[in-house]
Amino acid sequence: MTSIADHRRFYAEYIVRSAGSGDQRLIEAFAAVPREDFVGPGPWQVFVGSGYLPTLSDDPRLLYQDVLVALAPERQINNGQPSLHARCLAAVAPAAGETVVHLGAGSGYYSAILAELVGSAGRVIAIEREADLAERARAALQRWPQAEVRHASATDAALPASDVIYVSAGATHPPAAWLDALRVGGRLVFPLTPHEGFGVMLLVTRRSDASYAAAALMRVAFIPCIGARDDAASASLAKALQRQSLQDVRSLVRSATPDGSAWCSGDGWWLSSAEA
Repeated sequence: MTSIADHRRFYAEYIVRSAGSGDQRLIEAFAAVPREDFVGPGPWQVFVGSGYLPTLSDDPRLLYQDVLVALAPERQINNGQPSLHARCLAAVAPAAGETVVHLGAGSGYYSAILAELVGSAGRVIAIEREADLAERARAALQRWPQAEVRHASATDAALPASDVIYVSAGATHPPAAWLDALRVGGRLVFPLTPHEGFGVMLLVTRRSDASYAAAALMRVAFIPCIGARDDAASASLAKALQRQSLQDVRSLVRSATPDGSAWCSGDGWWLSSAEA
């Protein structure tokens, strides 16, 4: 019988390569983190779109599939789809020694993978607004001293100067505090989502004090980020998703007056088809 470590290794190779990446550091990070330590005791509830399906047993090898596992099904909070996160992590590319903020950390599974990527010289600040999940994350992340957990809101917490901000809840717009916290060269990846339907995973890179490159990575759906929801921004985004290509997104502009290159817009910001 194959061991849990064998299953975890195959899973790591599978999800990273399925995401179009051959990054060995990312494969090693997924292979190093026991998912069973972050999802509670089995059997587990696996999300199937219309509800949840229980696993056949509490064998942790069942967790090493590309599935969403419930953390708090009554609140529709799940441990996100591994291949989606592998793609986002490959795009944002946390490097050894960097400072990463993880907003909407849940029980800390992807925070642990971020901690593996930044290494002992790096720092991960995992922020979670649900008190019970923050406590679970704090307990599960004890073997990574470079990671700390804060029970706070993603939009109210004071953020340190960051190389990477990794967001696991959907916002209709990029809060100014997230953009301000990025160092030059820093990357923000977050689900930009309207009130209904799918949105996009947006990668923003700060090129200078006032210049931000942007790219829409893929279509996604996430639970909402409380405090980062706006009706007008949602309407603009929904309209853009219906009429425009994701490939047209090139930059994020922080100003009040969009020009003819605007892809979608909100209060004090807009996405542009022009290069940063």
